[in-house]
Amino acid sequence: MRLKTAFRQGLDKLVGEATATIDTIEPGSIVTAPRKPIPLDDEAAITEVLDLAARIGAVLLDSGTGAIDTRSQIEFVAGIYGLDDIEIDVTYNTILVSARRGPTLPPVTTVRTVHYRSLDFTRLAHADRLVRRIRQLAITPGTAHRIVDGITSSPHPYPYWMANLAWGAMALGIAILLGGTTIVGTTAFLTTIVIVALNRRLARIGTPIFFQQMVGGFIAVLPAAGLYHWREALHLTFAPSQIIAAGIVVLLSGLSLVGSVQDAITGAPITGTARFSEVVLMTGGILAGVGLAIRLIETVDINLPGLTTSSPFGPSDPVSSLLGGAIAAGAFAAASYAERRAIPVALGAGMLASGVVSGLSFTAVGPIVASAIAAVVVGLIGGLAARRALVPPLVVAVAGITPLLPGLAMYRGLFGVMSEQTLPGLRELATALTIGCSIAAGVTLGEFIARTIKRPHLPPGLIRPRIPGRENRLEGLTLTRRKPPRSKT
Repeated sequence: MRLKTAFRQGLDKLVGEATATIDTIEPGSIVTAPRKPIPLDDEAAITEVLDLAARIGAVLLDSGTGAIDTRSQIEFVAGIYGLDDIEIDVTYNTILVSARRGPTLPPVTTVRTVHYRSLDFTRLAHADRLVRRIRQLAITPGTAHRIVDGITSSPHPYPYWMANLAWGAMALGIAILLGGTTIVGTTAFLTTIVIVALNRRLARIGTPIFFQQMVGGFIAVLPAAGLYHWREALHLTFAPSQIIAAGIVVLLSGLSLVGSVQDAITGAPITGTARFSEVVLMTGGILAGVGLAIRLIETVDINLPGLTTSSPFGPSDPVSSLLGGAIAAGAFAAASYAERRAIPVALGAGMLASGVVSGLSFTAVGPIVASAIAAVVVGLIGGLAARRALVPPLVVAVAGITPLLPGLAMYRGLFGVMSEQTLPGLRELATALTIGCSIAAGVTLGEFIARTIKRPHLPPGLIRPRIPGRENRLEGLTLTRRKPPRSKT
């Protein structure tokens, strides 16, 4: 009995009483009561609420949140302020919110467009926190608008040079994960810093993202090829593919693969298709840059080693796998401007993912199934741990799958196609694509399981007479929240 009680207490500490914002807005999952309903003829008040909900949705969509989750949060915010008869359409980079006002009045509509997508997880966390404040404190729409202004106009929490170092540290972690030597890790670190710094300048002058990815893929090859050509004179022994793969993973990490597959699975096929097309286009830019660099070095008689039978998932040393995965995930979170509280959670998620894959490498499940299982575990544990740390689950999921991205498989496939090993190369490219999709699908499944494990219940008698210290005032309405009864089993 004592063992059972201790296990129950440990599980409660892991799962926690707190819930992620997206969990709390599931239909019937929380006790909510709107403010005094807005008069249908008050277009100004309706427009203010709709614009607030759409602006919050734009911040979420800009940060990589899926279309369905974005739509749910928009609907929740509007419902808190008394608008429940609304239509919401989230399509790739456009948000349209319309409030119906009955058969005799025209609807009120607002539209928001997300012109670009940025990796700023602090902004995502602030938007998540704002939704919590709207739910718990019932702040006025005007106050919420001022908070959104501060979220969208505030600078990144870290300077650019610190983010550049974090990207380099991420490449270092991937090099360790792949079993690279000191020269591999150092070269990957320095090469990635150069790639990120140059791409920032290209972005400032309006260079399309495809060409930024192509430049990144091109630069990732050159240092590895140069060192490999002079390896005997420098007395070096290393695999250049590990340096190139580390650069490719860094370039892949910013893509919204998880969001695209999640949208397709959860019922937003148009947005999912658009996002996936964007991912394919930018991945094509990486492959074009790598292929161009390989052809260039061949013209100066530098030949990289051919395909090997090494696994695209790194060394058999569990310590290297855990350390590399943790560094890669934590550095990615820092490079994406995550809050300090999110970085330890990301470190744990990366270590967990690489540990699962490393453990399954000794079985016959194969890399695709191993990646899918690891992604499910990351989505599940990350979703639960995010509640304890009050970190958006998306931050944990995207950072946690970073060590699983198939950078080495992509390079091996492209090199095989370009070196007259077409069938092995196409097999590697197909494996890389399948691994990417399995990772995204696994994370989506893990997050779904996490939401169902600790979903709040609606016990009978929700609204009771006021009890001091346990009420929430919403402009004349008094609510009392009751915790679900603890199970005796």
